[in-house]
Amino acid sequence: MAKPKIMGILNVTPDSFYDQGQFFDVDKAIAHGKLLYSQGADIIDIGGESTRPAAQAVSAEIELKRVLPILEALHAELPVQLSIDTMKAKVAASAIEKGATLINDVSGFVDPEMRALAASSRADICVMHMQGRPENMQQNPYYEEGIVPFLLKWFEERLELLIQSGVKESQIILDPGIGFGKTVADNLEIIQNLHRFKAIGFPLLLGVSRKSFMGKIVNKPSNALLLETIAINTVAAQCGVDILRVHDVREHRDVLMLLEKLTET
Repeated sequence: MAKPKIMGILNVTPDSFYDQGQFFDVDKAIAHGKLLYSQGADIIDIGGESTRPAAQAVSAEIELKRVLPILEALHAELPVQLSIDTMKAKVAASAIEKGATLINDVSGFVDPEMRALAASSRADICVMHMQGRPENMQQNPYYEEGIVPFLLKWFEERLELLIQSGVKESQIILDPGIGFGKTVADNLEIIQNLHRFKAIGFPLLLGVSRKSFMGKIVNKPSNALLLETIAINTVAAQCGVDILRVHDVREHRDVLMLLEKLTET
């Protein structure tokens, strides 16, 4: 088993589904970024626009005001890869200027400007699938051919488009988009078929941390889903997932250290 990288989540929003705005203050966000690094984060993913179900979009100007001071401070103080979680080319370009080297676009680089930026910047990019937009993605999501065949075809088409746009294969990371326009059954089927997404041949990122589909199964709120998150991420690690996007870095680092020992030969 290859040891996955840990991507620590840093939401600089007043309305994220789990953090609930506790890092909306600049100083608190910077301090939390440092904490994530000290706990073992390989990547810190900074977002200034909530993408929880039913979230409303914000302007690029608001997003920039939220994320740039944190990016600038963490880039100056930490030897860690910084990721910008945004759907906007203007935000991504400014973030790269401040030290971000990964663009995490939950809309899957649907914007031609984002594809052009990815090609010109040579930043790593995470290409995630989302049905619709955050404000409507959970309104009766449906995939006639089934979620796994749909995603395999979607990734094939999206990869072709990105490469035609000048993006190098070495830049690309894939994310099936757990919870982004998926039912509970869809999410479980994705997790059961992670090996098929790995077989596409690109690094794979998985973001299940504290998400409500687990709560619907075990009847718990997001703030009580640490054990369930670790259980699924343990399965993901054993399936070869390359990056785990999590709120709880220290706990995942400890579990991955144990798994690494157990699988040593």
